[in-house]
Formats: sequence, C-alpha cells, structure tokens
Amino acid sequence: MAKDFKIAFVASDVPVAQTARAALIQRFGQTDEAEADVIVALGGDGFMLHTLHRTQNLDAPVYGMNRGTVGFLMNEYSESDLMGRLAEAQEEVLNPLSMTAKTVDGKLHKALAINEVSLLRAGPQAAKLKITIDGRLRLAELVCDGALLATPAGSTAYNYSAHGPILPIGSDVLALTAVAAFRPRRWRGALLPKSAEVRFDVLDAKKRPVMADADSLWVENVVWVVIRSEPSIAHRILFDPGHGLEERLIREQFE
Repeated sequence: MAKDFKIAFVASDVPVAQTARAALIQRFGQTDEAEADVIVALGGDGFMLHTLHRTQNLDAPVYGMNRGTVGFLMNEYSESDLMGRLAEAQEEVLNPLSMTAKTVDGKLHKALAINEVSLLRAGPQAAKLKITIDGRLRLAELVCDGALLATPAGSTAYNYSAHGPILPIGSDVLALTAVAAFRPRRWRGALLPKSAEVRFDVLDAKKRPVMADADSLWVENVVWVVIRSEPSIAHRILFDPGHGLEERLIREQFE
C-alpha cells in the first residue's frame, strides 16, 4: 500500500492550474509547505523554477505536474494514484548558479539561476564582452547579441536554442554559449568544469548597454557579471520512473 504523503499543492495563476489544484486538494487534502513531505507544483517550467527557488530552504522535494506548455521539468498530469507515483518517484538534485552583477551606478546585484545566467544586448548595437575564467583571460573581445552560462538542467532551454550543447545530468560541466556571435564569427562556445568561475566584463557599457538575466530575474546596465556554481544549495526535484532529467536530455537529442 502506497504511503500517504503530506502534500502541499501549489499552482501558477493560469485557470487550468488553479482548477487542478482545487481538485487535488479536495481529493488528497492540503498541508502547509513547512510541514509537507512533498510539494506538488502545478504549472509549466517557469512556475517550477519559481517554486524551486522559493522553497529552497525547505526539506520537502518538489514534484511537478504539467499544467503549462513545454513541461520539461514536469511530470504528466494525472489525479489518479498520486500517492503511488510519489512513492516510486526518482529524485534529481540540482545545484544552481550564483550570479553577482555590478551595474553602471556601482550597485551589486545577486541572484541564483537553476537553468542559466545570460547577458543580452539592451540597445541597437551588438554587445562587446570580455571573458575571464578562473582569473585567466580567455577571450579579449566577443562581439555578439549576448552570451550565457548554462547548467546541465538548463542546457535544453535557451542554451540549446542558441545552438549550445545538451549536457548530461551529473556531468559536472557547464556550457558557455554565445548568442549570435559576430566576432569571432566561428566561436561556438566552450565546455567548462562545474567548479569554474566565469567573469564577463562589458566593454563600452554606456554605448553598448547589456542586461543580465538569472532565471528571469533581470538586471539592467551591467558592467561586469561573475558566475559560479553554488554546491551549498541543492534543489530536490522528483520525476516518475523512466522520465527523469537524464532520459529527457537524451531523448531531446533525437527528436
């Protein structure tokens, strides 16, 4: 007999997610997040990222059910046998990236990103970026629409759309990818160890403004951005057997 989990149901604002939450609460009850064995998130990938960030200091893992569009981080939605599915679910542990960004007014901004940290031009002219890795200059000038550093979990998102590589879960590798590189035109990015510290300096920041984004948290007019993995923070996410991130990352490459 499946364990009766104490569940906290959360949902995005879209009606289909709110309707699902109401039905599930009526069927399984509702527990406060701080007391729950598991948090069930109803929505899309954006809501899952929001939930993981918001609950990172709680003990309960997060199990998502897709009531959004793509649902790469979500399981299939079903109201039946939820307790059995939770009992059999497999856990993945994700470490986010930490971003520290300095803006033209001298302020420092900090944020965490489960998928990627990206820098994007914020004006009509291409951005000019200098890239330093672990204190060593690697690229003196990258002229581009932007650049990003992606985790394995985020490698199928914006990174893949920018022609970056898909990274296996647990590979301890980060993907550094250019967005529409103009010079060096043939530069396709780099694979870096998870322990690497990556620094972007924005060249001519006033003439060529750049914004930074960490999982949809935007910082405008940055002059430099430092990114590193944050192993002290572990996001626990649950998947149905045979449908975990590793399988999804492999399947994505054959579709």
